[in-house]
Amino acid sequence: MRVWDIHPGYLDRQNLLGEHNEIHGLLTIILEGRQGYAHHPETLRWKEYVPALRCRHDLVVAEMRLRGYQHRSPAGVYDPSSLDWPAEFVDPPARQFLLLAERYARRDSPGGRIPLPASAQELWAQHKYSVLARSPEAYQDIGRRVANMRSADEFDALAMELALWLRRPPAPGRLINALQHMWGHVSPFAEGTAPAGPAELLQHIQTLSQRHGITYLLASTALSDLACWLDGGMPQV
Repeated sequence: MRVWDIHPGYLDRQNLLGEHNEIHGLLTIILEGRQGYAHHPETLRWKEYVPALRCRHDLVVAEMRLRGYQHRSPAGVYDPSSLDWPAEFVDPPARQFLLLAERYARRDSPGGRIPLPASAQELWAQHKYSVLARSPEAYQDIGRRVANMRSADEFDALAMELALWLRRPPAPGRLINALQHMWGHVSPFAEGTAPAGPAELLQHIQTLSQRHGITYLLASTALSDLACWLDGGMPQV
C-alpha cells in the first residue's frame, strides 16, 4: 500500500493507477473502520487527514485524465482552502524518486509523463510553474537558490520543499499568471487569442502541448496540478 507524495506525473501507468486504487482502499479502511490494514503506516499517516487524502486523489485523477484515462469513482468533497496534511512521510520525497527508479529498472518501464529528475535544476524546471501559481516570491527565491545547487543534500531539501508547495492551493490571480506564462510556450500553435477562462486556457495548453510535443510543458507538474484547483477543472462530487 503506497500513497506517493511526489507529483503523480512521475508515476508510470502501473503506479499511477495503483495509487488511485490504494487511495480508495485507504478511504474505505479509514471511514468504515476496517481492521485489516488499520496499523499499516499509510493508514496511520492518513487517518486524521481524510480531506487531504481526497485532494491527493484528485491530483492523481487530474494526471490520469491528462493521459486519457476515464474516471468515474469520486472520493468525496473537501474544502481546498483549509486542508491539513500529515507531517510524516513513509519515505521522504527524494527517496521516493530513488524507489521509482529502482521499480522502473526492474520492470524495464518507460516511466511516467515527467522524467525522474537527474539534478536539482531539472527538478526545479519541472515544478516552477506550479510554484509560480502559489507564490511569485517563492518562484524567484527558489530559482536563485537552485542555480548554485550541486550536492545531494541540496537536492533532497529541494524535493521536500517542492512537495510541500504543491500541497498549497493557489490564489486565483496567481494561478492565472502561471497559465499565462505557460500559454507563451504554445501560443505560436494556437488559432486566435487565448481563451478567457482559466479552465479553458489550461485545457488548450494541455491539448497544444500534447499535439505539438512541447517538451518543456509535457515535463511540467503544472500541466495536471493546476486542474485540481480550477472551478470545473476537477469536480469534487
